[in-house]
Amino acid sequence: MIDGPLTGVTILDLSGYIAAPYGCSLLADLGADVVKIEPPSGDNLRRYPSTLNGESRAFIGVNRGKRGIVIDLKNPDGLNVLHRMAQTADVLVHNFRPDVPPRLAIDYDTLKTRNPRLVYGALTGYGDQGPLKDRAGYDQVLQTMSGITTEQGRLRAGENAPPEIVYGSAVDFYAASLLAVGISSSLFARERSGQGRYIGVSLLGAALAMQSGRLVRGPGEEPNIDRDMRSGGITGQHPTKEGHLYLSANTPHFWKDLCEGLGLPKLAQDPRYDSIAKRAACADELLPQIRAALKVRSAFEWEQLLADKVPCAA
Repeated sequence: MIDGPLTGVTILDLSGYIAAPYGCSLLADLGADVVKIEPPSGDNLRRYPSTLNGESRAFIGVNRGKRGIVIDLKNPDGLNVLHRMAQTADVLVHNFRPDVPPRLAIDYDTLKTRNPRLVYGALTGYGDQGPLKDRAGYDQVLQTMSGITTEQGRLRAGENAPPEIVYGSAVDFYAASLLAVGISSSLFARERSGQGRYIGVSLLGAALAMQSGRLVRGPGEEPNIDRDMRSGGITGQHPTKEGHLYLSANTPHFWKDLCEGLGLPKLAQDPRYDSIAKRAACADELLPQIRAALKVRSAFEWEQLLADKVPCAA
């Protein structure tokens, strides 16, 4: 336990897998006392392959900072235990599909009668209403449905490339952040109103929010126009004498420092390249010169030379 802004807040975490459990770990990082409640079979993430002896690296990574208890919610005695815990808890979080909590008698309407101050967080795949609400949702499924995999394939391999998953469960972790923000702000609101509330976060909502810029469409634009949000041109991965270096030189001073660091000061003084848009349009002229300069040192050597002035990483 740490002494943080949520010290004294008790959270019951009934969730499994990644998104909701990690959201609760973020709240534990802020000082909350998080009690992870698992069924007798345990969180399925515990059974994922791992090189750790008797432990799941994936499970540990998203459940740090919690205490744990096993409760069988399908057993009346177990349900009574949870109801007693919910009477004094500040927050309850789950990631069941919307039709499950009412069947188990752990839905918000049931629990708020016992504890009107309870902040109730439900993380679902597709939200708690609409035609898809009862589907199971997972990170890569929502990446595919929302277009992330299509865009990733195009960015990496061209217009007609097959879809490609973005690894690292980016949608899960973003949804976890949205959940933590929703719960924290609801606890703040409760201090004013004295009342808890229901918080709904979905993986679909997170996947769409991650693409907020790409989904903006102007009047008359076709729905399938190129929506590459990257700055283009210089920013990106570049080969060196050994290994690759990622460079980001979008601001005027980063561009100037990069050119000087590479021994190409005249590029920084050339008005043809004095904006991001101009450099992107002239990438075919600039990239051969920049990559030729990068070939004289390894990626780690360039990182040592440039990183204090130019955002970069080997």
